[in-house]
Amino acid sequence: MSGLVIGGIGFAALLLLLAIRIPIGVAMLTVGVVGYVSIAGSPALLSYLKTETYWRFTNDDLSVVPLFLLMGQFAAKAGISQSLFHAANAWLGHRRGGIAMAAVGGCAGFASISGSSLATAAIMGQVALPELRRYNYAGSLATGALAAGGTLGILIPPSIVLIIYAVMVEANVATLFQAAFIPGVLAAIGYILAIAIVVRVNPEAGPAGVKAAASAQWAALVDIWPVLVIFLLVMGGIYVGIFTPTEAAAVGAVGTFLIAVTKGRMRLEGTIDALLGTASTTAMIFLILLGAAVFNAFLGFSQLPIFAADYFQNSGLAPLVVLLGMIVLYLALGFVMDSLSMILLTVPIFWPIVAGLDFGLGPEETKLWFGIITLIVVEVGLITPPVGLNVFVINSMARDVPMIETFKGVVPFLASDAVRVVLIVAFPTLTLVMPALLAD
Repeated sequence: MSGLVIGGIGFAALLLLLAIRIPIGVAMLTVGVVGYVSIAGSPALLSYLKTETYWRFTNDDLSVVPLFLLMGQFAAKAGISQSLFHAANAWLGHRRGGIAMAAVGGCAGFASISGSSLATAAIMGQVALPELRRYNYAGSLATGALAAGGTLGILIPPSIVLIIYAVMVEANVATLFQAAFIPGVLAAIGYILAIAIVVRVNPEAGPAGVKAAASAQWAALVDIWPVLVIFLLVMGGIYVGIFTPTEAAAVGAVGTFLIAVTKGRMRLEGTIDALLGTASTTAMIFLILLGAAVFNAFLGFSQLPIFAADYFQNSGLAPLVVLLGMIVLYLALGFVMDSLSMILLTVPIFWPIVAGLDFGLGPEETKLWFGIITLIVVEVGLITPPVGLNVFVINSMARDVPMIETFKGVVPFLASDAVRVVLIVAFPTLTLVMPALLAD
């Protein structure tokens, strides 16, 4: 049996294991080990594991993952999410749909210091849902806005998934963060516009709240100074080259810890919880990365990625048609898989294909552009049925809202995502302008 056939069988076996809910890290490791042994033998596998495991987990690039996770844990303990929502609500809450818009604004702010979509959705849901209920927002709009707003955690830097993508394609993390800035801002604006359209069509879905006094509005802005300081220190330091991403993450973790202590919300128990939460999430991510490394090594031996790249390069199909096919496949995978799983499963196969096509961009520019497109498309999977993780997180907090209503509520935001994908594909400059400006 040829390596190519074994590679195809292995890929199908992995999809089957994922379909029966085997954890992605375990599934990739299992298929990778069996496939590697089938092609190269067990001595070669043991030799590979001996070096790969050491290299993978002593890679300095990965040290940024637990540091950004810890920063998000400390930010949650510091109550920053409440301050962000209250500030946005003070300025927007008196408009129709304003409280939902404030929830999206709060998600965007918290995403800038969190890096996790699920954490953003869960924490902002706890803060914003009571206010949305108090003003009788339609359950579909309230839960849909929070579920969609949570996806900003995967795109607005610092993004854990973006860091993993950078490691996989050997891209510069700082440059990818720069490339994600404008698409992230566009995402937040698009979601707010989607809410504005919904309440214009159905005013009762998002009643206006009470207008805050000017003094209260400015006081709410003053209360979010920690977020601005952390964002300027961390992301500003990365963007202008003062810090490496790892250094910036360390500064951000220390800064959010000090803010939490200053606000009186960080005790010994809270510190231990934050450390344990960071450790467990990091361990899960690192297991997935090890499984992906072994699986990708198996695919490399099978020659499947090379075969796929050669096939599409010689197919005569226009590069944009190939890219469109990948986007459609990502949307299909999003029905049954989470974002990190999709990245780890598809990038080793898709990236060689994309790198071999001519989009009129340089190799590094293509890497940035494709990474942001991929990130936007996989974020859609977080709010699509039947495995929209953000939808399940928010719906678990709003048990009075039927799941079908929440999925209906995310439809306007999915339309916004579709428009954004078209813009990014049609105008690569939207992702490339920031890295170009900051490189000068």
